[in-house]
Amino acid sequence: MDWTAGYASGVEYTSGFYREQSPAYLNFVSILNRCEPIPLDQPFTYFELGFGQGLTINLLAASNPQGQFYAADFTPAHVANARQLANSAKLTNLTLLENSFAELAQGDVQGLPQFDFITLHGIYSWVSPESRQHMVDFIARYLKPGGIVYVSYNAMPGWAAALPLQRLLMEHANLFPNDGLDKIMAGRAFLEKLTSTNASYIQANPGLNFRLESITNNDAKYLVHEYLNNDWSALYHADVARDMSQAKLDYIGSADLLSFYENLYLSEEKIQVLNTIPNAIVRETIKDYYLNNGFRKDVYTRGARMMSTLRQNDWIDRLGLALMIPRDRVSLKIKLGSGAVDAKPELYNPVLDLLAERPCSLSELKAMLFEKFQTNSDILQIAAILMTGGIASIYFIPAPDNKLDDNHTNATQQASQAINRTIAWNARYGDEHRAFASPLLGNGVAMTIVERMAYSVIAKQKSPDLGVKIITEEITKLMKETGVTFIKEGKRIESSEENIAFLEVQVIDILKNRLPLWRQLQLL
Repeated sequence: MDWTAGYASGVEYTSGFYREQSPAYLNFVSILNRCEPIPLDQPFTYFELGFGQGLTINLLAASNPQGQFYAADFTPAHVANARQLANSAKLTNLTLLENSFAELAQGDVQGLPQFDFITLHGIYSWVSPESRQHMVDFIARYLKPGGIVYVSYNAMPGWAAALPLQRLLMEHANLFPNDGLDKIMAGRAFLEKLTSTNASYIQANPGLNFRLESITNNDAKYLVHEYLNNDWSALYHADVARDMSQAKLDYIGSADLLSFYENLYLSEEKIQVLNTIPNAIVRETIKDYYLNNGFRKDVYTRGARMMSTLRQNDWIDRLGLALMIPRDRVSLKIKLGSGAVDAKPELYNPVLDLLAERPCSLSELKAMLFEKFQTNSDILQIAAILMTGGIASIYFIPAPDNKLDDNHTNATQQASQAINRTIAWNARYGDEHRAFASPLLGNGVAMTIVERMAYSVIAKQKSPDLGVKIITEEITKLMKETGVTFIKEGKRIESSEENIAFLEVQVIDILKNRLPLWRQLQLL
């Protein structure tokens, strides 16, 4: 019997962190759409279906010790790798399971509680309809009333032109008995031949250029899972929403935050057309036709409890915002998935200046800039745009009458810093885990390999005040052990002297610009 059920299990998946899966982020989506969120200053439960290498679930567990986290993947190597990371950080609130979707849906795993959050990243469109039904059945069995579900998937109509491309790679791969990596590399070469010999399909679909560049440049391990699953599908929002309705789920909104602000990316004429559609599911699906959306990040709840403006404002008062990049690196031409927004300096600069000093609650920002922000919706939109542009991140503030005690704060910092030290140390073995846990955010923070190595030196010496020379020398030793060299202007730096000079510039930047942010985010 084939335990893979047609899934490309022979190649381990890449290790990525996906901030949209965090409880804090999903709560923000709920509040934005006026749906009651889950209190994070109380114990909560969380489950991830198909966790891959487990970086996301590990970082979330480390930065949210008040939550009990569970996750399952049926690939043994994934489970072993994720457990190794969890054990290194001594996480006591994370249970990692090696089970199929069918076993989970049928209740074969004993002792599972009801869950406040259930998340699925990407996997829903990579498996068979039968497996998708198992996922829905699991949600129906285990999600609490009022619980939140995140499901992301390859979407139509954005994949329409590329469906023959995926089929071609599958058919070509099935010609050879090699492993998945060899198959995708052979598929790459074959596509290059088709392109160079002017295949009419490729010439007639200029929109394929993005997909072809992805196949050329992306990690081969990711491409195996993206293209070489027997039951791969691209799905319409309407179909997924109807699937989820079997588990009594209501669609809240998209984790692409700007989806809420249609006026930022749709003309008034297009919005008027959408407003003629009386059914919310069909309206959302038609919006994908305007955007040619190829990937969706849907958020659902089991029993939508819509909030009054007053109730929403109470929740907004418990939101904070923290800067994620140095202030002087922020451009007011903010890049978004649908293009770019020219942020108004008179609105954004005062907010960014305050955040450069320290993380602030949204109510603080509004109070300090009262003349500019008359309503919560104004500051909420700025927060959503800064988050979408990767400039800032949201965090939750405990309710005044329900503050988490010092033991919780200490536990969060200890768990987060333990996993961060492990990830930093592991940078010597490869560039796999590219994020740290932030106790402030209850979420992850992207980190380059040099930043991780610098953190490893600082944490080992137990002093953030080390000089440039000491940190550079220590990282240089690590680089010699691992054979890491740098890329400058698209070319690999070969000489050790050039690598050291290039590294020294980065270390200066880390100490001047990144270290203050690490302290604000409580990474140190």
